Amino acid sequence: MTLRILQLFTTREGQTARIMQCMADELDALGHQVDTFRLSGPSQAMTHLEEYDWVLIGGSIHYGKHETFLTDFIHQHKAALEQTKTLFFSVNLTARKPEKNTPDTNPYLKKYLGKMNWNPTRTHVFAGALLYSQYRFWDKQIIRFIMWLTKGNTDTSKDIDYTDWQDVKRLAQALGKEN
Repeated sequence: MTLRILQLFTTREGQTARIMQCMADELDALGHQVDTFRLSGPSQAMTHLEEYDWVLIGGSIHYGKHETFLTDFIHQHKAALEQTKTLFFSVNLTARKPEKNTPDTNPYLKKYLGKMNWNPTRTHVFAGALLYSQYRFWDKQIIRFIMWLTKGNTDTSKDIDYTDWQDVKRLAQALGKEN
């Protein structure tokens, strides 16, 4: 059975977009129809969300929060989202730590879902990427300080991709096999 899948995401440096593309490639290989849409600002209306078999929503954490317009979008379309299967995933550097890389242990995902009053069918967490080469000067210094506090990488001369790409593929394959 071919599934209709909608992917919605926010991204700043592009890691969430890369995760969505990897998932789309896996789902497409399984023969499913995948529509992908980047949420890039406030008041983006979508119609007929309930006509999809799955709606996948992904957002990244920046300075401790998901994008406000992602939250607004979910609130605006909550009734439609509750009419179909949904996956919400968070991309954050905290998930690079084994003790904080599951939906039950990731503080950002738990806090976000706690304030949303929305229960997606499935949730997931992916570690993001530390892209020092793309950060503006002051952002680079702040992120480096945060990484120092959390015992992460502070070498600004190199980027590090913490995303477990096999996990991304496994999740997409699992979703593609659910009816």
